[in-house]
Amino acid sequence: MQDILARAKDIKLVIFDVDGVLTDGSIIIGDDGEEYKAFHSRDGHGMKLLQYTGVEIAIITGRTSKVVEYRMTSLGVAHLYQGQQVKLPAFEDLIERLDLKPEQCAYVGDDWVDIAIMKRVGLAIAVNDADDIVKKYAHWITPANGGKGAARQVCELIMKGQGTLEDQIERHL
Repeated sequence: MQDILARAKDIKLVIFDVDGVLTDGSIIIGDDGEEYKAFHSRDGHGMKLLQYTGVEIAIITGRTSKVVEYRMTSLGVAHLYQGQQVKLPAFEDLIERLDLKPEQCAYVGDDWVDIAIMKRVGLAIAVNDADDIVKKYAHWITPANGGKGAARQVCELIMKGQGTLEDQIERHL
């Protein structure tokens, strides 16, 4: 675990996939064609806390959904890449725009399309219920499943590694 915390110390940007990471992977489509997703409230709070410490958050997702745009706007996430069937170009654009090195980034994924970025970042994370092949490329695997608090665990891990977790807890006492 010390190696993981050491990797977390230098992270300036955490990138999350959506389906299977920030959600449980279910895609619910109503009779009207509208897409619905369920997000865990503690994941969102963790993302806000992490941003408060100065760590940027981004989303790179293969699907395009208005609900994802709405949720990320409500969380103050400014970096949103949707419709990225191949995710690596979005990652390269993002780190260039933010003037970051790949090793200053963490990526959280669950499926094969996430591996290309996971191989390049300083901290590759898979959610507990990620595909087994994806887990082979992860430095750390969350105890929780995607959409069930995994993102909160990632945020707390980064804050712990950077020594900001206790300050964030204190703010709420």
